[in-house]
Amino acid sequence: MLSSSAALSLPRRHPQAFLVLATLVWWGLYQSLIPVSEALVGLLPVERDSPLGGALQFFLYDTPKVLLLLTGVVFVMGMVNSWFTPERTRALLAGRSEGAANVMAALLGIVTPFCSCSAVPLFIGFVQAGVPLGVTFSFLVSAPMVNEVALTLLFGLFGWKIALLYLGLGLSVAIVAGWTIGRLKMEAHLEDWVRDMPRVRAEAGHDGLGLSERIDAGFASVREIVGKVWPYILAGIAIGAGIHGWVPEDFMASFMGRQAWWSVPLAVLLGVPMYTNAAGVIPIVQALLAKGAALGTVLAFMMSVIALSLPEAIILRKVLKVRLIATFMAVVASGILLVGYVFNAVL
Repeated sequence: MLSSSAALSLPRRHPQAFLVLATLVWWGLYQSLIPVSEALVGLLPVERDSPLGGALQFFLYDTPKVLLLLTGVVFVMGMVNSWFTPERTRALLAGRSEGAANVMAALLGIVTPFCSCSAVPLFIGFVQAGVPLGVTFSFLVSAPMVNEVALTLLFGLFGWKIALLYLGLGLSVAIVAGWTIGRLKMEAHLEDWVRDMPRVRAEAGHDGLGLSERIDAGFASVREIVGKVWPYILAGIAIGAGIHGWVPEDFMASFMGRQAWWSVPLAVLLGVPMYTNAAGVIPIVQALLAKGAALGTVLAFMMSVIALSLPEAIILRKVLKVRLIATFMAVVASGILLVGYVFNAVL
């Protein structure tokens, strides 16, 4: 066995060996989730087939599963993100024409660790670097909605097909929304102090980081992201477990099914004021689908929670006038509505 001091020094002294060992340990823990959760429920004084037994098994299985998946992917993405600093991201987008730049901005949103709380400084930096307004919005939509947390949880709970579906939908909404806002030429609706800022040249040189430093960045990302979202994960899984255990089969189909035409706009309206993130909403999404809710309706709900949150709109009010915020929300909401209706119609 490794001593604690040797284990702590392994990432710095032998980073490749550490990555191999960590992968093997992670995989062993992941493979033990089902038997361990079933054994724990079996030790409790409840019937496994009762609503309480089903809810407990859901909670005891999904909680470590989600945390393991999240920790693993956030660690890897933390290493990847060490290449995509705000300066490098601005440099990649500055000076590019719209269209292709919207696509690049949306793709960069996947691999950059930015959320709604960093929207204002990022927006200011992009404007100063001369990034077109529509391109900036493609990034601002993609970064919170199509991130490693959302994709990891979707993969873990629903499989790769649903995760890829969400990836394609989220990128499409971000690209089209940004391109549309760019075509509307709404630069006049930036706050005056933002428009008048002096322009700077966006540059990004070599960071000189080695593998051990990137591993440190991975650990820092885990501490920051997992340390921040784990209460949302527990709350979301607890709500999902309650739905899983006590809500009757097909109950959700009555007002979130594909037959109810008003279910998609209602889902979007319900999602906007919610203050949560992918970690909290996806376990609820899993339970809603299991009880008969339509996939398009649930995806629309999830997208509106993540990409159209009221707190982000309030934050952006510092740099945008009300008309531009309203246009941004309306364009993104229209894309989400279209996604919901299309997938309810074809799936």
